[in-house]
Amino acid sequence: MDAETESPAPETSPAVIHPAVAPISYLLGTWRGQGEGGFPTINSFSYGEELHFSHSPNKPVIGYTQKTWKLSSGEPMHAESGYWRPKPDGTIEVVIAQSNGLVEVQKGTYSAEEKVIQLQSEIVGNASKVKEIRRCFQLVDGNLCYDVQMATNKITLQPHLKASLKKL
Repeated sequence: MDAETESPAPETSPAVIHPAVAPISYLLGTWRGQGEGGFPTINSFSYGEELHFSHSPNKPVIGYTQKTWKLSSGEPMHAESGYWRPKPDGTIEVVIAQSNGLVEVQKGTYSAEEKVIQLQSEIVGNASKVKEIRRCFQLVDGNLCYDVQMATNKITLQPHLKASLKKL
């Protein structure tokens, strides 16, 4: 290539975490561990899980993917993906599409100091039975712990899932 006609490589600036994402940037990366589930209408179960939180430089959003599998066989169980939009005022909006066709629009709050995120469903779409979902994430001794509560058209809000995940 002729040095005079060659265009220089574009300058790249270092990736910058958007200020809205910074308070919960501890989520970024991949987390793996085990969880337990149950509900009054189903048998209790255990599962393996991996969460991945990603951030496009300079954007006020976090990408989210989740997958679970049976501990005994490794067979896939559930998956979901979506976006988390933290706001500077300590509120957060989350949209999630689940592999079973259910979609969630959640709103909540986060505490950067306590490293706690609390979410409450505003909309649970494409669900004939599920009426409400609450999620709480908390960083405890370096582990990402969460619990999920769920209500159906026949059962009030009850514990459904809980897990503890380590950052890879």
